[in-house]
Amino acid sequence: MMKKVRSKKRNAIDPRYLWNIEAMYQSDMDWEEDLKKAEAMAEEFIVFSGKLGETKDMLLSAFLSKDLLWKVVERVYVYAKMKKDEDTRVGKYQALSDKAQSLIAKASASTSFFVPELLEIPDDTLAEFLENCEELQIYRHVIQQIQREKAHVLSKPEEKLVARYSELSRVTNDIFSMINNADMKFGSIEDESGEQVELTHGTYTRFLESDDRSVRKAAFETMYRAYEARKNTLAATYNYNTKTDVINSSVRKYSSSLEAALSSDNIPVSVYDNLISSVHKHLPVLHRYVDLRKRTLQLSEVHMYDIYAPLVKSPKGDIPYEKALELVAQGLTPLGDTYCRDLNDGFASRWIDVFETEGKTSGAYSFGSYDSMPYVLLNYNGRLKDVLTIAHEMGHSMHSFYTRKAQPFVYGGHSIFTAEVASTVNENLLMHHMIEKEIDKTRKAYLLNLYIEEFRATVFRQTMFAEFERMTHEAVEAGEGLTADWLCDTYYKLNQSYFGDGMVCDPEIAYEWARIPHFYNAFYVYKYATGFSAAVALSTQLLRETEGARDAYLNFLSSGESDDPIPLLKLAGVDMSSPEPVDTAMKVFQTLVEELEATI
Repeated sequence: MMKKVRSKKRNAIDPRYLWNIEAMYQSDMDWEEDLKKAEAMAEEFIVFSGKLGETKDMLLSAFLSKDLLWKVVERVYVYAKMKKDEDTRVGKYQALSDKAQSLIAKASASTSFFVPELLEIPDDTLAEFLENCEELQIYRHVIQQIQREKAHVLSKPEEKLVARYSELSRVTNDIFSMINNADMKFGSIEDESGEQVELTHGTYTRFLESDDRSVRKAAFETMYRAYEARKNTLAATYNYNTKTDVINSSVRKYSSSLEAALSSDNIPVSVYDNLISSVHKHLPVLHRYVDLRKRTLQLSEVHMYDIYAPLVKSPKGDIPYEKALELVAQGLTPLGDTYCRDLNDGFASRWIDVFETEGKTSGAYSFGSYDSMPYVLLNYNGRLKDVLTIAHEMGHSMHSFYTRKAQPFVYGGHSIFTAEVASTVNENLLMHHMIEKEIDKTRKAYLLNLYIEEFRATVFRQTMFAEFERMTHEAVEAGEGLTADWLCDTYYKLNQSYFGDGMVCDPEIAYEWARIPHFYNAFYVYKYATGFSAAVALSTQLLRETEGARDAYLNFLSSGESDDPIPLLKLAGVDMSSPEPVDTAMKVFQTLVEELEATI
C-alpha cells in the first residue's frame, strides 16, 4: 500500500534541513539592488560596441565586463528560482523569477554584438593580442570556440534581433508546462485499500510500483486517457517546438537541427549515432530482462504497466536522513579522504534543502551560482531511492564546488555531457558499496534490481527518447508535419522495437511522447545515456584502484568548461568518441541481469 505523507509547512522544518539561501542575499531588497546593478551594467556594456578590435586592452576589458555582468545576472536568477521553488504558490517569488528572466533577455540583447564583432577581428590581430597580453590568455579556449562557430554566427543586427526574440523561442515549452502541470487533471483511481485517491504526476510512479497489478493498470490507463484527450493540442505544441528547432538551425546555417544542438559542445553527430546503434545491438539483453520480470512476477503476459513493479519487495523501514548521509559518505570512499571531507562539510554547511514542504517544487536538482554554495533541492522521503538521489545530486554539487575553486567564471560551468558523469559516478559507487556489503539474499536481489532499473531508465529509455527526437526532427526537416497520429504511430513502433516481442505494448503507450518535458529541450536526453556509460567506465576504474584513476578523475572534476567535453573525459580516462564506453556499460548491464537471475 502506498504510504500517505502530508507535507509540512516550511516554517515547521528545523532550519538544519533548509538550504542556507541567506548566504546569497540577506534580504529581497539586497536582491533588488543586484537586479538594478545588472540592468545598469547591461546598458553600459554597449560602450564596447564597435571597439573590440581596437586594442588588446579594450578586448580584455570587454571580456572582463561581460563576465562580471553575467556573474551578477546568474546570481540574481539563481536566487529568484530557488525562492520560487521553495513554495511555487507565492506570487512574490513568481514575480522575482519573471524579473530575472527578463534580465537574462536584456543582458543577452546588450551583449549580442560581442560574438559577431569578435569574429570581425582579423585572425592575425587576435593572435597578436593573445601573444602580447597575458591576461587575455585565459580566454584563448573561448575565442577558439567562437571561431569554430564562425560560419553559424549572424551579423550584429541579426544577432540582436535573435536575442530579443529569445523569450518567444521558449513559448511552446511554457505552453506545454502549463497544460501538463497546471491544467491537466487525471481524476482518481482506487488504491490498494479500496479508497479513491487522486492520480497526479507525483503519485503516478508510486502507483506503477505497487504490488497490486490492478492499481498499476488503473493508473496507467487513467493517466494516458488524459493525454489521449489532449493529443491534438499537445501534438500541435510539440510540432511547433520542433519547427522552432529546425528554423533556428537553418537560420544559423547548420545542416540539421541535431548538428546545431551538438555544436556548442563540439560533439560529432557520430557520437549520437554510435549511442543509438550500440544500444540497438544490445537490445536482446533488455528483452532477456523483460522475460525475467515475466517469470519472477509469475505473469502470463508482461504489460507496460508491469515494467516498474518491484521484482523484490522493498526493505522495510524508512532510512533516517542522517543515516542516509552516512551511507553516501561510506559509498564514496573510493574518491579519497579529501573528497569525503569536503562532502561532509557540504552537508554541515546546509547546501541541501531536505524535506518536502507545502508548495515546494517536486523532484531534485543541484543548483547555484558561481559565487554561491552549490545547493541541492531534495524531497527526501526515507526511501532507498532517496539515498541514491542524495549521492547523485551531491555528485553535481561537488563537481561545481571543485570547478569553481579551480576555474575562473568563464569556465565555471559544465556541459550536461560532462555533468551527468559526475553525478552518476557517485550513484554507481554507492550502489556497488551497498550490493557488496549486503549478505541478505532478498535485499541483495532488491539492490541488483534497483541498479538494473537505473540502467534501463537511463541508458535504454533515454536512448529511445533520443531516437524519437531524431526521427521527429528529420521528419520536419523533410517537410512533414507532426500530427498526433504520426507521433503516436512512430512512438508506438519504436517502443515495440526496444522492448521486444516478450512485452505486450499496450495501445496507451503510444501517447507517452505527449508527457515527456525533455522533448521541449531537443537532443538533451542522450547526454544522460552517454554520461551513465562514461560513469560506469570511470567508476569501474576507481573501484579497481587503477593507477592514477582517482587523481585523473578529481582533476576532471576541477576542469569545468576549460576544454570541450570529449577531451575532458579523455583526461578522466574514457573516450566517448568511441562506441566502447556504451558497449562496456551494456556488458555490465548483462552481468547484472545474470546475477539477478542467479539470486532470485
